[in-house]
Amino acid sequence: MVVAMSHADLSVPPAVAAFRALHETGCFVLPNPWDVGTAIYLRHLGFKALATTSAGFAFSRGLPDAVGAVPVDEVLAHVREIVEATPLPVNADFQSGCADDPEGVAANVTRCVHTGAAGLSIEDSTGDSAAPLYERAMAIERLRAARAAIDATGIPVVLTARCEAWLVGHPDPARTALDRLVAFAEEGADCLYAPGVRDPEVIATIVKAVAPKPVNVLVAAPLPGLSLSRLADLGVRRVSVGSALARVAWGAFMRAARSLAETDTFEGLADTAAFRELDELFQRR
Repeated sequence: MVVAMSHADLSVPPAVAAFRALHETGCFVLPNPWDVGTAIYLRHLGFKALATTSAGFAFSRGLPDAVGAVPVDEVLAHVREIVEATPLPVNADFQSGCADDPEGVAANVTRCVHTGAAGLSIEDSTGDSAAPLYERAMAIERLRAARAAIDATGIPVVLTARCEAWLVGHPDPARTALDRLVAFAEEGADCLYAPGVRDPEVIATIVKAVAPKPVNVLVAAPLPGLSLSRLADLGVRRVSVGSALARVAWGAFMRAARSLAETDTFEGLADTAAFRELDELFQRR
């Protein structure tokens, strides 16, 4: 269960306390910036917390969103950069913990906590197409190692446990995700997350199975019938958008660049952000 903590408790960093409080009631959107500028703009819009996106960051480095594609030192430097860009709580998309074995996960989680992140996620995907999910017992042991590492720091960052069954194309994603998320909750995960689930009935089942712990749902594209209010009614506490904002930006860039390459006009440059708006925003930083 997410433990309620007073903002006056000086042993808990304010961003961590604020992030934990967001998970206690209601439903909030956790958007995913991929650099300092996008983090600043999202704070400007009034969002209460942010999350990094492994894909958005990898693409900005010219790399695929694959396990191990970005070295752990670069991942940690990026998390710290986003944390330092705004006072908002930041959740680190920490993929599989940047390690296979529980000991490596624990060591990297400790380093991630010390970036100032208010939360971090650990997933059960291996990056191996032949065996895309860690064996159940190993997935649980890795989550247990992450929990112990966080506890040892004395900083109660929010630990999100992810089951990637839908994303890796598991033949029975609902059954697998439900089983693993319940196990992860029992092993100390603060928030549960199965990216790719879209069926309202399955979402409601997951929420009920891990209650009272909060559930995150990924919305990376318009989903008919699944508005924020509908997700809240299903009991979802947190909604993230993953790489969607980064891909929206990439889509606009690619269309404009193709227009420059393939036509004799500059019409592809018509729909730009206002220079003055951006310049003034960053001057006020």
